[in-house]
Amino acid sequence: MWSIKGEILADLQRHAEALEAFDRALALRPDFTLALLCKGMCLFSQKRFAEAASVYEATMAQGEEPGALYAGGHWLLSKLSAWDWSGLEDALARVQATIEQGRPGTDPFPVVAAFDDPRLELLGAGLYAAALFPDRRDGAAWPLPAAGERIKIGYFSADFHNHATMHLMAELFEKHDKSRFEIVGFSYGPPVEDAMRKRAVAAMDSFIDVREKNDQEIAAMARAAGIDIAVDLKGYTGEHRIGIFARGAAPVQVSYLGYPGTLGVPYMDYIIGDGVVIPAGSEAHYAEQVVRLPHSYQVNDRARTISDKRFSRTELGLPEDGFVFASFNNGYKLAPESFDIWMRLLHEVPGSVLWLLGTDPTACDRLREEARRRGVAAERLVFAPFIEPSQHLARYRMADLFLDTFNYNAHTTASDALWTGLPVVTRAGRSFAGRVAASLLSAAGVPELITHSNEEYQTLALELARDSEKLAAFRHRLDQQRLSSPLFDSSLFTRHLEQAYVHMHQRRAAGLPAEAFDVAA
Repeated sequence: MWSIKGEILADLQRHAEALEAFDRALALRPDFTLALLCKGMCLFSQKRFAEAASVYEATMAQGEEPGALYAGGHWLLSKLSAWDWSGLEDALARVQATIEQGRPGTDPFPVVAAFDDPRLELLGAGLYAAALFPDRRDGAAWPLPAAGERIKIGYFSADFHNHATMHLMAELFEKHDKSRFEIVGFSYGPPVEDAMRKRAVAAMDSFIDVREKNDQEIAAMARAAGIDIAVDLKGYTGEHRIGIFARGAAPVQVSYLGYPGTLGVPYMDYIIGDGVVIPAGSEAHYAEQVVRLPHSYQVNDRARTISDKRFSRTELGLPEDGFVFASFNNGYKLAPESFDIWMRLLHEVPGSVLWLLGTDPTACDRLREEARRRGVAAERLVFAPFIEPSQHLARYRMADLFLDTFNYNAHTTASDALWTGLPVVTRAGRSFAGRVAASLLSAAGVPELITHSNEEYQTLALELARDSEKLAAFRHRLDQQRLSSPLFDSSLFTRHLEQAYVHMHQRRAAGLPAEAFDVAA
């Protein structure tokens, strides 16, 4: 009973009360796997990463119970988020061995976060889905669409509120051609009535709150509504509902934006990418048919406002004259490999600092200790709190250069940097997640900021830190090209995405199976 109450409270975002309920459940039964898992998730959502890792470790000790089998992935993501790299190499080796031996052991997202291996991602996703979300489509024939009717697109997400996904997609919903497309939102996230939620609701033909429905009920609702193309915006990220698609929500099902990699399932027809994130020859690592948009796969909202607030470096804890390297990514994206390079850059650029997002005091202290081990004074790491989105964008302008992470790149944060005119240096990897910033930089018209090795990455970052004129030239180009580059041309992007939807729909209407294709520029 206490565990059920905790789940309800967590769903309502009442985390303190939820934790108390889980603790009551665990006091009665300390080995209650579900309560342990839920407590870990609740702690993680509050960014109490070290505590979450400890709870997941206790969950893993439950042995072969189904919930315990997948606690390892949550533990790994919590450790990475806490910047706790102790035992990391051994942990990654165990994850890889488990997947390659065909055994369950982790959900797919930590694999995307910690590896740069699309082959391993496909294997891991397939194992996870086969065990927990097998194909449950009933095989019933879909009725053919009536000629001349609008194509009905269903967008499924838990993030129709102030969330990175909505920060990118809000204008797409508004720009869809409503004479040709009927847009339906299926929301299974928290009922947050903020400005971003209101934009989504206003932009759609209909918006359905399905958070209290199970997967089968939601799939049935989508079928009854006549959805032609169901678009999953979550993949295997938090609060995902991949089970909806396992049951067949629509005759065409598409993975887009939320998850940078394959879902590894037979019931997802397409994945939307571009020629950079899914280069030619990499299709074998995707269970879906690959659709390539002509510029970047990532939509952007150029209605985003940058606050007029004028920050001073002093109030942000930054040096007035020192060079500011910034990286506002989630903590799990930072690996020792990239951190080593960043510390070498601080050694090479006297007076410089590294500016990061950080709200977990334990994690921040741990990263400062990692800096000290590399001979860098702890005070040269500056941690920024989370603030209101438009002010956060304004805050970017106090940085000099954005350093990308790998193996998991900046996604929305890279777009934010480029939107504010802040140059981003990236190193392109092998996986979708490790090539996103390269896609964004190409579409923004500054491909010179893409590197392909650790040495190139460090050399370019150091060159820009030492050459103020060259850095200023990149800033000027970004400012001048901001509204003309394909990256921020939301109208152009919408037309290309709609072309993709039309082609998918036409193949289905002709009785043809899904097939990979490129959208023409």
